[in-house]
Amino acid sequence: MTNSPYNKTKRICFMGLMFAAAVTLSYLEGLVSVPGLPPGVKLGLSNIVTMYCVFFLGAKDGYTIAVLKAFSVFLMRGPTGAFLSFLGGFLSVTVMLLLIRIPKNPLSYLVISVFGAISHNLGQLIGSSMMTGTGFTMYYFPVLLFSGLGMGVVTGIVLKTVLPAVEKLDHRLR
Repeated sequence: MTNSPYNKTKRICFMGLMFAAAVTLSYLEGLVSVPGLPPGVKLGLSNIVTMYCVFFLGAKDGYTIAVLKAFSVFLMRGPTGAFLSFLGGFLSVTVMLLLIRIPKNPLSYLVISVFGAISHNLGQLIGSSMMTGTGFTMYYFPVLLFSGLGMGVVTGIVLKTVLPAVEKLDHRLR
């Protein structure tokens, strides 16, 4: 892709669509109560968008979506939620990028998705510990480890399922 203003505009439009999809998925996820999930555990559907950006668009776009998601959380839920969203998103994107860069990457997107989900949960727990000034929140890590495993599998499968449609959209904007 050349650096013409037309292509930059297309890129901005595509990232706007990605951000809108992330915010919409986050909102819809908040409307749905999944029985049996422990307190604080969500499906993480908006992370599908972040994963797409990390896997197919690169580090800059992955971090951009994570920061924009944290900003939207700030607007909808306040500074505490935004801080936790930012830390979780930043750590998740960083871990996924590191795993992708393994030479002759033997890891599937599903495995990387699981590590991303677990990292997101860990980032939020670290933020909670920082905010409360105690490490007691880390006792919840085993619960979030297993939920990250499950939700990472779910989001990885959903990404694989919707990937053809997103690639078609991305291709049309190029």
